[in-house]
Amino acid sequence: MAETLRNPIRWGIIGCGDVTEVKSGPAFQKVPHSQLVAVMRRDAAKAQDYARRHGVPKWYDNAQALIQDPEVDAVYIATPPGSHAEYTLQVASARKPVYVEKPMALNFAQCLQMVTACETAQVPLFVAYYRRCLPSFLKVKELVDGGAIGEVKFVNLKLYHPAQENLSPENLPWRVQPELSGGGLFFDLASHQLDFLDFLLGPVISASGQTANQAGLYPAEDIVTGQFRFGNGVLGTGTWCFTVPPAQFTDQTEVIGTKGKITFPSFALTPVILETAAGVEEFLLPPPPHVQQPFIETVVQDLLGKGTCPSTGASALRTAWVMDQIVGR
Repeated sequence: MAETLRNPIRWGIIGCGDVTEVKSGPAFQKVPHSQLVAVMRRDAAKAQDYARRHGVPKWYDNAQALIQDPEVDAVYIATPPGSHAEYTLQVASARKPVYVEKPMALNFAQCLQMVTACETAQVPLFVAYYRRCLPSFLKVKELVDGGAIGEVKFVNLKLYHPAQENLSPENLPWRVQPELSGGGLFFDLASHQLDFLDFLLGPVISASGQTANQAGLYPAEDIVTGQFRFGNGVLGTGTWCFTVPPAQFTDQTEVIGTKGKITFPSFALTPVILETAAGVEEFLLPPPPHVQQPFIETVVQDLLGKGTCPSTGASALRTAWVMDQIVGR
């Protein structure tokens, strides 16, 4: 597929909302051999405004029009997860590469449908688990792979968030509406964490968990606990709570081995900490201004046959399976 694509790759975006303003959208213009040539949003005025502000030559209020545009080589789907499967199947049908936001879809079954459609159409499918390319996470992988903490025994995830203020049934964010997001904030945030652990330690082979809605602020679960086992024998546990008091905010992953421990955040801008018999080392490695840019560069290189992207439909499918197992689907 890669050798048939022109250089530079001409991108279209479906769903030019908040995530595309800084995190991803500008990167398509800044990565070598890449251009952003079209955007789509159902609100025509917002699509036109985005195109004007970001210097994009075309805008649409219809997804099919963008997908069928002969000047669009590949499509980035940046809508909420509820429409990821539908749009992916449409792009695959047009035989164009797909780059889709995370979480990949509402559930494992939809993700499998997406992977199958892209395989049938013989087009690549990439998923925006961009932490696989960020400096702080690559440092964690370097330390683990280099034996800095010896043989890894277990991992422990803790993510505690205060509830969003001023929530009302009439004005709920899409991230806590299961029909749009797949579930609550667990699906939005833990997907990044679990995917990185797949990158760090290999696939999870068994998982289970419990969920509850303790505060009743929205239809989705607001607390999740889980346990999981990796194929290499490493065990893991996690607790995700989204209704703690502000003072109890916690964002911490611990990787414990026979010679020490690595502690790092998934979302906060705090250091990676290595603790061994030799002492404590800290590594503060902030992300770039456009956080998806290093990852998008690997996507472009993969499409041009000059490299390999570390997050594909196949790897993201594993993360979807783990999340479904933890919430008991």
